[in-house]
Formats: sequence, C-alpha cells, structure tokens
Amino acid sequence: MHCYIWFNGSFGPFDSSANLQVSHVASQAGLPIAVCSAEFLFGSNAGDFQVWHLELIMGLVVLVSSGRYLLLKTCPDFAESSEAANRQVLTSLEPFDYIVVSFLPGVSEEFLFRGALLPLFGVNWPSVLAVAAGFGILHLGSGRKYSFAIWATFVGLVYGYATMLTSSITVAMAAHSLNNLVGGIIWRSTTSHSK
Repeated sequence: MHCYIWFNGSFGPFDSSANLQVSHVASQAGLPIAVCSAEFLFGSNAGDFQVWHLELIMGLVVLVSSGRYLLLKTCPDFAESSEAANRQVLTSLEPFDYIVVSFLPGVSEEFLFRGALLPLFGVNWPSVLAVAAGFGILHLGSGRKYSFAIWATFVGLVYGYATMLTSSITVAMAAHSLNNLVGGIIWRSTTSHSK
C-alpha cells in the first residue's frame, strides 16, 4: 500500500486547490492520503505568531525544566538515564556547540512528531497521545530506562497540546530547543563542579 502526501500550499507546480482536487480523486480511488499543511506547520502567515505564544514558550520551558529537575533529584532511575544520555552526547562539546546540539533535535523532532505524524493521524487528543507515546518509546536505549521514556511521553503530550493550541509547531520547536539548552547548561555546570 502506498501513501501519497500532497502539501496544501504552493510547494510545486500546482496551487493548493489543485493539490486538494488530486488528493480527493486519489482518495476516491482508495489510496490513503495525508494532507500536510504549511498553515498548520507555521501558521497561515508570519503574523500569526503572537505575544501569548512567547508566554507559552516560556511557561513550557519552566514546566519541563522544573519537572526534569525534580525528577533528577527524586528519581534515581531517571537521574541515571539522564546522566547516561547527557554523557554520551554532551561530554566533548564546547559551550557554543550546546546551542547547535539543543536546537537540531528540538527542531527536527518537532518536524517529525508534531509537524508530520500528528497531522497524519489527526490533530486530536488520541493522536496527541499516540504520537507522544511514540516519542517516548524512541527515547529508550543508549542507557536510558523506562522512566526516561515515560518522561519523554509526558513532554511529548505537552508539546502536542501546545501544537494543538496554537495550530503551529513553532511554539513546540522553540520550547523543545530551549529545554534542551537549559538541560545541557545545567548538566555542564553541575558536572564541571563535581570534577
């Protein structure tokens, strides 16, 4: 079975109405169709980003970073998993590298999970939960345990809710990247003191 993905927008020789018409004809022929919209990914225009989105980003950074900090202090299994992941990725980095390492996964993971998979399954609570569970499962391995995957699932729910609330992945991308940066900075400062 093939899945054809048509982008709603001017991403090719066809305008959005032609893409939707082709999608309709293909779906009538029994082919599965996923319509990904640039309007969903980044809003219908650049003016859609509002001040409350910045407030939401900061709130998400505080929520996720505070939650991570509490888990690090109260859950040895999570602390072990987090330490293993951080040691694997962050040990040899220079300070500027933390910015790159924070933003690359923050942007790419949000493109995949909240930008592609969420619209594919439908922007609703069951899909947010399913995509968050997939996000959590993919955070297993490399020394990370189930507690880390459960945490990643919770974070995926938070980013999924932000995506539904704003109809854009921009807020989730920014919050995810900034949370990675905060976590990396805290890890670096605590490990350099413990040497």
